[in-house]
This record gives sequence, structure tokens and C-alpha cells, in this order.
Amino acid sequence: MWVGVPVAAAVTTVGGHRIPVLVAASGKRSMASNSGSFTTLKETVSVEKEIKKSKFIAIAGPISSEQSAQMFLSQVRDPRASHNCWAYKIGDHHHRCSDDGEPSGTAGKPIQSAILSSGLDRVMVVVIRYFGGIKLGTGGLVRAYGGVTSDCLKTAPTCLVKSKVQMGVEVTFDLLGVLYNQLQSCHAEDIKEDYDTGKDGTAMVSFKVEFDLVDKLEDAIKSNCRRDLVFYKT
Repeated sequence: MWVGVPVAAAVTTVGGHRIPVLVAASGKRSMASNSGSFTTLKETVSVEKEIKKSKFIAIAGPISSEQSAQMFLSQVRDPRASHNCWAYKIGDHHHRCSDDGEPSGTAGKPIQSAILSSGLDRVMVVVIRYFGGIKLGTGGLVRAYGGVTSDCLKTAPTCLVKSKVQMGVEVTFDLLGVLYNQLQSCHAEDIKEDYDTGKDGTAMVSFKVEFDLVDKLEDAIKSNCRRDLVFYKT
């Protein structure tokens, strides 16, 4: 018998994204225990510093894709500021950064280096600078952007999350074909059926799916089945 827990008991909302939580810690870094998990920020955090009359505000938050990174940037950037520099990391091979008008390599890369050093994944940091009239020089800018990013991340609350999520949904027999089509389109694995758990005429179907595809799969199943289905996650 496959046993699950309701979504609300097994996931947390992080920066607008539903994330299944394994371990939550405040101000502590929990490195991934295996290749199927990673550590990210639990919520959006910010730190403000003044350096030689320039104000630097670092805002960090969890992201799940390049699209969510663009949305995060549009939400937190200040068009009135002198610069809105940023960097993000999604997985081992997807990371970008921007100097946004600062001298090349003095803002985006130091922010990116601080993210890499933190051990966090699926994170974006935007550092907003309000110029105070005193130039910091190349070295000063690198220390300022990298330093405020490190300060922002080192005490931020984090959570360890799964890359692959164990899910389940109870459906009537007539919807099994529709359900399996959606599971195959999202490359679900370890698909199992249990006919003893639910009501008569229904089956509890359990499966594993990549973390990034959870929301997409849920929406597709609901749309194609046209029923108010309850999903379970562990």
C-alpha cells in the first residue's frame, strides 16, 4: 500500500514556488546529502550597507528557472538606482550575472562568486547601488558587491529540498489513460497503482517526477482530467 501525506503537510511555499521540504534550518548551511537534493533559500532576504556614502542593498531569493529569475529581477530592481547588478545559479551549469553599467567584472562576478561559495543552489541575488559621489575603484567595487552578497546569504534561512519528488493522485478508472499520458510526457518514474487505498472504482497512482516539473505536471493533469484532484507528496 502506498501512503502519502497531503500537499500542505509536505511542501512549503518559497518565493512563490512550491518546494518539498526535507530539512529546514535558520542561518545554517546544509549541503546536499546526495545528488537528488540541494540547499536553497527558504525566503527572500535583504541586507543594506553604506560604503563611502554609496548605499548597497543586496536582495536574495529562491528561483526555479530563468523565467522566475527574470521575474524576481523585475520585482526587486529600482529604476531610480545607479545600478541594479545581479547573478543567479540554477544547477551546476546554469548561472549568469550582470554588471549593469559598473566596470566589467566588478559587480556581477563578485556576486556570483559569493553565491557559489555559499553552497546554495537555485538562488538569485540583486545588489542595488545608490551612488554617493565617491568612486570606489575596481578593487573597492569587487569587495563591496561580493561582501554585501556574502553578508546577505550567510545568515539567511535555508531548506534542503528534493530534486525528484514522490507524488501520488487518486483517480477513477476512466481517467487512468489520460493520467498516464501526462506522466509519460513529464518522464515520470516508478509509476505504481494501488487499488486498495481509495474508494471503489478508483486507483491511487504513485510516481516520481523531477522537481522542476511538479507544477507543470499538476496543472496538465488537472486540465486534461477536468476534475478537482488532490495530489499527495512525500
